[in-house]
Amino acid sequence: MTSRTWRIGLTGGIGCGKSTVADMFAARGAAVIDADAISRSLTAPGGRAMAAIAQTFGPQVVDAQGAMDRPAMRSMVFQNPQAKQQLEAIIHPLVGQITAEQTQAALQKGLRVLVFDVPLLVESGERWRKQVDRVIVVDCNTETQRQRVMVRSGLAAEEIDRIMALQASRSQRLACADTVIFNQGLSLTELQTEVAQLATDFGL
Repeated sequence: MTSRTWRIGLTGGIGCGKSTVADMFAARGAAVIDADAISRSLTAPGGRAMAAIAQTFGPQVVDAQGAMDRPAMRSMVFQNPQAKQQLEAIIHPLVGQITAEQTQAALQKGLRVLVFDVPLLVESGERWRKQVDRVIVVDCNTETQRQRVMVRSGLAAEEIDRIMALQASRSQRLACADTVIFNQGLSLTELQTEVAQLATDFGL
């Protein structure tokens, strides 16, 4: 009997531990397709989006290495909301294209569990929901998010709150979840146990 292919959407707010959970799934043999990593690669030196970005926004948003100058682009988007739409119109189709390429490559290798690590899965509305069989949300309380991000990145609390305000709310994420991993006060071993239990449901 052929085992079925599972497509799992994995999301969570900043500091919730989503990347750690993704790594744990990968260690058990899942293919992890990381939307953020794909997006970053598009705007790195030589990235697939850079020619269109330079053409659309001009050389002032390209740094000396040929990558997108993020502070310059942030400033442009802040001053002109239309610039955000223009940037998304370049980035999103390419993310979709590379996601499809990586999915096909994983299937050709015979991998049967594909974990799509998508920070903005909930914010994308039905677009991602339609593409996955299950949505797993990694959750913790907002104060824990703040503390973890402060320790990890050194950002000020106000900056972290600004980032969190741009993401879906905790209640919106939980409303979209088929499964919730409540990563509050768990040791890495305990988190690993939770992921292992879930992974067996998908045949890993």
